[in-house]
Amino acid sequence: MAEVYLATQESLHRKVAVKVLLNANDEAFSKRFIREGHIVASLHHPAIITIHDINRLADGRYYLAMEFVGGGDLARHKGEVFEPRRALDIVRQIATGLAVVHEQGLIHRDIKPANILFRSDGTLVITDFGIAKALEMDSELTGLGIAVGSPAYSSPEQAQCQPLDIRTDIYSLGVILLEMLIGTNPFRGASYTQTVMNQVQMPPPSLPAHISPYKAVLEQMLAKDPNQRFADCQALLQALDELDQPEQPDEPSEVELESTRFAPALIDPAPPQAEAEPEPACRRSPNRRLALWALGSLLLLGAASGTGLYLQPRIEIAELLTRGEQRLAAGQLVEPAQDNAEYFFNQALQLDEASEEAQQGLQRVAAARIAGYRQLAEQRIAEEHLLEPEDDSAVFYYRQILGLAPGNAQALAGLDQVALLYAEMSKSAYAKGDRDLARAYIKHGLEARPDSPELLALRDQYEKRTRTGQAPRPSAAPPSPPPSAPQSTDKQAEQPNGFKRLWNRLF
Repeated sequence: MAEVYLATQESLHRKVAVKVLLNANDEAFSKRFIREGHIVASLHHPAIITIHDINRLADGRYYLAMEFVGGGDLARHKGEVFEPRRALDIVRQIATGLAVVHEQGLIHRDIKPANILFRSDGTLVITDFGIAKALEMDSELTGLGIAVGSPAYSSPEQAQCQPLDIRTDIYSLGVILLEMLIGTNPFRGASYTQTVMNQVQMPPPSLPAHISPYKAVLEQMLAKDPNQRFADCQALLQALDELDQPEQPDEPSEVELESTRFAPALIDPAPPQAEAEPEPACRRSPNRRLALWALGSLLLLGAASGTGLYLQPRIEIAELLTRGEQRLAAGQLVEPAQDNAEYFFNQALQLDEASEEAQQGLQRVAAARIAGYRQLAEQRIAEEHLLEPEDDSAVFYYRQILGLAPGNAQALAGLDQVALLYAEMSKSAYAKGDRDLARAYIKHGLEARPDSPELLALRDQYEKRTRTGQAPRPSAAPPSPPPSAPQSTDKQAEQPNGFKRLWNRLF
């Protein structure tokens, strides 16, 4: 739809982000683009991105000039476990901004980590209001049965294309809070369909003991029925404030105070006794034997207790390792939450940081996940899902591999393949005279591989031709089928589609 540039506003000597529409000829996109600008410009809050200007370029394309936020987005911290107070602070800032959005009669509909930006001072900004809508308006997409938003953070009603209200944003925010607290999004499935089903059916996972105080708030934010969620962000903020209240120690009752005050008076001081004469040896020996027996019993009890203290963790570790192996064999690598191979191996490591079995188990879990992601990525390429859907595309799965194994050669090679596919599609579009589409393909390819030399050279080549006014070269004739190919009177059925021809030619 658009691309974003870092620019300098010369009149004020400040950096701004300029979002430029890719195509000036699509009236529907243009209206939606302008509407986004008007929506955001009407909202005034530190946690909402600031719009500086809405205008058009000389070629007719619209642009938004907005506040530049250079601290990255929350999605960059995917997989991290946040300190609970920090997680609550982030959610509180987002909820405060959303309260303003909701008060204006709007819902965001796409609250996810990628749309939460950090300023340099650590404060947060909500951005990307491209699919926000007014509450009194029926969504034309929902009416047609098309879900919008990101499935890994969508509410059950949003995933099912049902009518929405402000409580859908509260659910999405609950998923973000859960992910920050436990380090993973348990609703994210292996496919788009599975993710949607998880949002509709899967209950929130049980929480570790140290974050159990947040269970009630999370359950209310993530309730499948909107009527059981917080009614609005103000109610959510009040619940978050109550979580921050330090626990007050129970004050002693009046009875306890009275007992403490008079307890010393109830104890009679022992009367002074004269110094006892030494007892004969024959009278001391039974007491001495009794003392020695008691001492020996205590030593034996201590030894037994020490042995138990040593054996108990060993038994727990062995049980955790066994469960981890069972889940690994069953393919339960990271799901369901707290009942998967990775979880049990990590629990074993918490009890014994030097456990080689647990470390090797985690390595095998990572290898299995990488193999699974690679298979999914190859399937998505074959299905032509290179960059979309966001959570179920070839690029997404290759990036998951790189998150587990930075520098993985196969994942980098896969991203190179995606970049080459976009380069070839861009050349084809440019040859047909569709420069906007050609530039869009380059943009998508650079999202997959920002340092792709082929795409960068192609972009420079197009820009040079644009400056010199050179027209696109005429399209080359498609290659004829090999002699062995079966002939058919239906030429449409005889040739595979353009993407598959390109795939066969490249790979």
